[in-house]
Amino acid sequence: MSELTHFDEAGNAHMVDVGDKSITHRVAEAAGEIRMEPETFAMVAAGTHKKGDVLGIARVAGIMATKRTSDLIPLCHPIGLTKVAVEFELGHDAHVIHCWCRTETRGQTGVEMEALAGVQVALLTIYDMCKAVDRGMVIDQVRLMAKSGGKSKDYIRPV
Repeated sequence: MSELTHFDEAGNAHMVDVGDKSITHRVAEAAGEIRMEPETFAMVAAGTHKKGDVLGIARVAGIMATKRTSDLIPLCHPIGLTKVAVEFELGHDAHVIHCWCRTETRGQTGVEMEALAGVQVALLTIYDMCKAVDRGMVIDQVRLMAKSGGKSKDYIRPV
């Protein structure tokens, strides 16, 4: 395992210098899910929630989160994202909504944190919109699925 890069020789936290890194196409994909009661799931799936299109609003929230990641994570670099996609898949049998976020840039540092933030905020938005009818929802399995670009090796989560 390589050393932690967000600490200097004295052990103080610092922002990593990426100035000498090459500009490359960098991509990251993250995923997560939220489980809920059958009635809550049916309302979201049918689009009958009184607050509106839960998944549409969660998609926009996830995209917005990717653009604000450096405001949330203290040592993240601000990144000019070139593409963001937030997608949902309904798991009817288990009353679960799966979320994926893909982020891309052409830059000197990766976009993993942006993809992870996008998933988390999209799922939190679903929770926020549905908490009045189901406070027992569970956000789970938020994880990096893949990353590519840059000097470090590409990563694909083993199945």
